[in-house]
Amino acid sequence: MMGIKENFFQVAAKLQAEVSATLISLDASVSFRSEDWKRSEGGGGKSDLFSGGERVERAGVNFSNVYGVVSEQMHSMLNLPTEVSEFEALGTSIIVHPRSPLVPTVHMNVRYFNCRTVSWFGGGIDLTPYYVFDEDVIFFHDGLKKICDSFDVSFYPKFKKWCDQYFFLPHRGEARGVGGIFFDYLGRDGNDSSRYFDFAQAVAVGFMPLYGEIFKRRCNLEWSEKQRAFQLFRRSRYVEFNLLYDRGTHFGLKSNGRIESIFSSMPPLAAWEYPYLIEPDSEENRLIEILKSPREWV
Repeated sequence: MMGIKENFFQVAAKLQAEVSATLISLDASVSFRSEDWKRSEGGGGKSDLFSGGERVERAGVNFSNVYGVVSEQMHSMLNLPTEVSEFEALGTSIIVHPRSPLVPTVHMNVRYFNCRTVSWFGGGIDLTPYYVFDEDVIFFHDGLKKICDSFDVSFYPKFKKWCDQYFFLPHRGEARGVGGIFFDYLGRDGNDSSRYFDFAQAVAVGFMPLYGEIFKRRCNLEWSEKQRAFQLFRRSRYVEFNLLYDRGTHFGLKSNGRIESIFSSMPPLAAWEYPYLIEPDSEENRLIEILKSPREWV
């Protein structure tokens, strides 16, 4: 009989395979490359990279199962008990950067940490549009709320707030996107491990039907060079967050993770333009106003 780790290994690996297959179905022109890799300190993974498509400009779908000695930096970062000396981290992380500025960027991941005496689940999904279609954001949040409510009605408001607080750029005074859910340390107290396993699995299963629907709604709409320029400008904010604040990026670097996989989350093109002038009553300005004050979408 398989334990939680072995079962979650299957969930994470299946998520990678299904998302990669779906991306290929959404954009037959995209270039696809898959690499198996090993980590010298222990473990390894598989990285699926998509690039150069007419619809998918860049996407990374990364599965990893790494283990080894806990460094002082990891102790501090994860707030681990002093007696913990070894760790194992398992999960799948996904980032999609569409070519069209009318299709939002999306990020999701599910993960399981096991440090022998303490273990937990984490993950989340968040949406980063460049032009806001309210009906898409409502659809996205409503879908996440339904997943959360099927386990506990307190999950969505709690994890939505956590997401709004986490994906925030304090030096800009704005959120990275329109949020979603973010959760961590579920089951760390030793209780409800099977329930949190089921929840993380439900998030993994529910991800692509939500994002795929939004992608298909918008991917064939015509867009302008002005909108493309705004997309590249906003992508710079995405890069800033990932480099300065993202815990997954920091953990990967501090655990001597595979650099190519860690930075596959970056967009292929971004622009830092100074000053970037935005018209007060424009759709571009509407996005900025939304990002300055996170909304309750459902």
